Parts: sequence; C-alpha cells; structure tokens
Amino acid sequence: MRTRDSRETERTGERDERAGGTGRRALLGAAVLAAGGTALGLGGTASAAESGRGGGRGGLESLPVPTIIGHRGASGYRPEHTLGAYQLALDMGADIVEAGDLVPTKDGHLVCRHEPEIGGTTDVADHPEFAGRRTTKTLDGVSVTGWFTEDFTLAELKRLRAVERIPQNRPHNTLYNGRWEIPTFEEVLRWQDEQTRRRGRQVWIYPELKHPTYFRKLGLGLEERVAKVLRRHRKDGRNAPVILQSFEPTSIQRLNELVDNPLVVLLSTAASRPWDFVESGDPRTVADLITREGLKEIASYAQGIGPTLDLIIPRDASGRLTEPTTLVRDAHRAGLILHPYTLRNENPFLPADFRKGTDPDAYGDVFGAYRTYFATGIDGVFTDQPDTGLLAREDFVND
Repeated sequence: MRTRDSRETERTGERDERAGGTGRRALLGAAVLAAGGTALGLGGTASAAESGRGGGRGGLESLPVPTIIGHRGASGYRPEHTLGAYQLALDMGADIVEAGDLVPTKDGHLVCRHEPEIGGTTDVADHPEFAGRRTTKTLDGVSVTGWFTEDFTLAELKRLRAVERIPQNRPHNTLYNGRWEIPTFEEVLRWQDEQTRRRGRQVWIYPELKHPTYFRKLGLGLEERVAKVLRRHRKDGRNAPVILQSFEPTSIQRLNELVDNPLVVLLSTAASRPWDFVESGDPRTVADLITREGLKEIASYAQGIGPTLDLIIPRDASGRLTEPTTLVRDAHRAGLILHPYTLRNENPFLPADFRKGTDPDAYGDVFGAYRTYFATGIDGVFTDQPDTGLLAREDFVND
C-alpha cells in the first residue's frame, strides 16, 4: 500500500487547478456533455474517463466536475437503497451512485439500509413473526425504537421489502413499496460489474459505513468486513471505482490502513461532534475539523470531505442563504475534494430563497440552488434527483 504522503504529492497540482473559477467551466464542458449525454438527450459518447479532468487517468481524477452523485440511488423517484433506485440513477446518467449505507446483519453480512433501524424503510411491521424483535436501543446517544438489522439474519431480512421513507414528501414513490428486497453489499458489487459491462463505461459507487463505533462495540466491526469484501472483488485499490465514506474520522483512519480506496470524511453541523470523538473523549467539533489545521489533518488519511451544504453556505434564521464560507478554498488548499450533501427538488429541503409555495412535495427553484452552490467551486454534490443535477450542471458549465 502506498503511503498517504505519496498520494498527496500526486494530488497537489490537480487540487490547485480546481481552485479556479471561470476557466474551470470551459475545461469541464466536454466532460459534462459526455457523462450526462444519456440523461440530457445529447449525442456525446465519450466516457468520463476519456473526457474528465484527469485526461484519461483513473481514480477520482477520471470523474467530471461537478460530479453528480445519486444519493441512495435516484431516491427522489424510487424507495432509497434498492436496486431499483440504483438502476434508475444510472439510467439518468449519474456519475456515481451512493449504493450502500452499510449496516451488518446478526450473522455478519453487510446490507444496504439508511439506518440499522428499518421500521421506516421496510415492511417489517407487517410481519407478525417479527413483532417480538421490536425494541428500544441507544444509537449514538439517541434512544431509538424499532427493528434493527443486527437482530436479523440475512435470510430473515430477505423476507422483507423496501418502502418509501418519506411518503409525506414523496407520495408518488409509495407506488413502488414492496417491489424490491434489501440488497447486500456483495450484490451491489456484482450489480456494479454487470452494469459496467452492459454500459461500456465504469460504474462508480460511494458506500457509507454507518455508526462504526456502535457496531464495533457489538462485535460487528464494519471496516474489516468492508475491506474483506472489497478485496474479494478486487476493488480495494487506489483507482478502484468505490469511494468509502463515514461520519466518524477514526473509521476512515482505520480504512486507510486496510484498503487503498478513495476515502471521504462526512461532516455534519459545525457544532456537532463525531460520535467516535464523543466515545473517546475527543472534545473537537466539526468546526474544529474544518479549520485549516483540521483539514490538513484529514488530508493525511483521506482524499475528500462530504460536508453538509450549510457548511458551504450557511442559512440565516429564516432559512435563507447568507455568504459562502471559506471551506471550499481551504479544503482545496489542503488537497481535498468536496462532495457536499444533499440537494433535493422538494420545497422543504431547499433554502428559503428557492422555495415555491408551501406544498411539501412540490418542487422549488432547484436549478437556482444548484447554480448558487456550483459557483462556490464544490467538486460535486449528492442529489436525490440525478437527472435534475445533470441538467443543472450542463447549464453551469455552458454559462
């Protein structure tokens, strides 16, 4: 495994280029037309690896910028973390699919669910044989009642079907309740290979390790399991099309010792503390991690950060955007890419500046929101509606 110092040396020039503004748009136009051609109805056929910022190199540098990441698949249109949502994200042209929030089963398999509690994302409540599994646990300091993946074997979980998590915002997604089962990480990797062959271009995925400290205390450590599966599928290298992410910095540090994949530290609100910090007594908050010193430390073991959009442009008390922070500039100077989360089309999820009316499932001016965030120089964004993101990117790079 290469040292992190050698990786950083290779990245420095590319990160310096990324700090530019208008010149960046011209450079990326061809990449967007190629990578988003299917969704946009365009004729481009070149792959992202041929026309992205890396000039044909592999790894992160092969991806177009801004990168459009299908958040839990195309979860604006299908129940999240299902093969249906993942497939639709690819069909729409997403550059990467966040295929997998990884949580373990009782018998040690990795499955894809937003949280280990599955009462809101599956039909488990409709299975009387599992009524006795309903319980209350403390998950990262919060009392949670429901059904948890670690209390089910994989065979038992396969009897369940996925449902829409936020039906109040996406009633149209309930049409697909019960259609798909819970996928395993191994199934996702096989699906990735199949789709790469069928489409003639490399399919990328972006799994997240959920609550690593919580599961390690249960004897179900995630990092070693993820590394083992990636090695089995020969996807543990520097240029492997699998980016790994976690809200716990020590989990990313552990992964850095196990695999050579691109790694990303997720960052919540400025005042929050990663749960591994809480458990270890580390007093630092996210605000400390996004200082120049904190970002330099992250760059010693990771390639990027995944901040909440509010860390890029804060909102005021009325929910309107204020002035951008220096996070994009500071992260780029540290050699880190930024993939913030999450842009969604529906009113409740948008800054107040871009909402239209009060209907919770109506769309606001999401194109205006994309334009504002892209202008900060972010390297990509997670979105529930990849087709919208691709159109917004086309507008931005051709403006």
